[in-house]
Amino acid sequence: MSDNGEWLRGRGIGRERFATYLVDYLADLGFNVTKSEIADPAHTEIRARLTRMNPSVPASAKELDFELFPSSGGATLYWKGPAQIEPAEAGRMDRFVREVSTHLERVIATESHLASRVVKPPVVRLPWQPSSATAGPS
Repeated sequence: MSDNGEWLRGRGIGRERFATYLVDYLADLGFNVTKSEIADPAHTEIRARLTRMNPSVPASAKELDFELFPSSGGATLYWKGPAQIEPAEAGRMDRFVREVSTHLERVIATESHLASRVVKPPVVRLPWQPSSATAGPS
């Protein structure tokens, strides 16, 4: 596990439950999703392939890869793929990432009655972004 691709952190929510929220949302968007539990080190791998046309999903995001690792008080979600995107799709990809992030933040806070939450780490560096990308205000 590296800092590359660290995207979101779940506080007060376990890795398995966090993974379930992501899998359910991706399936709603039209992705065929596979989830694998890995024992050593303990983590969850999620792979998604778009199988139903959805205009909100940029062409660069038709195949997605994520990893979730347990962390102190919750779980950390890493965005592993795609590793590169077309420069012309950067704006659409940013919007797609925000939409997924916002959905996870909202559904986890709502269903846990605000006992759990999703936060961005101090520095967010998705695989296709320059190393100077930051999380900005939360």
